[in-house]
Amino acid sequence: MRCFDTTFLFDFMRGEESAVNKIRELKDASELLTTPAVAAAELLIGAHYRGGQELSRTLEFLEQIEVLPFDITEATEAGRLGAGSMRRGSPLVGNDLLVAATSRSHRGILVSRDTVFSNVPGLAVEAY
Repeated sequence: MRCFDTTFLFDFMRGEESAVNKIRELKDASELLTTPAVAAAELLIGAHYRGGQELSRTLEFLEQIEVLPFDITEATEAGRLGAGSMRRGSPLVGNDLLVAATSRSHRGILVSRDTVFSNVPGLAVEAY
């Protein structure tokens, strides 16, 4: 299972070649494509702001992938990850923390070009 972070989603929706190619590669491999609910929400903020075709395209894309929920399981994982990152002196906060926790709790491979995720213990990260 591949789990897309917000940066990947933005890049894909803008037609960034590396992101488009990654989606093709994963679809060809019949990989389950997912994203955390928080990443979908971040993407939808911009789509709603722009409205029209941008919103329609975004909603259509999100219907084609699985949006992973954020509930007590992911909240507990976020607590563990957040406390651990504070102990290491490199706090992971905000939506990045929630994305990492969701991907890790669902045992997904996070697809991202954001280097903040490379320091999260136990989180599988794949660049594109």
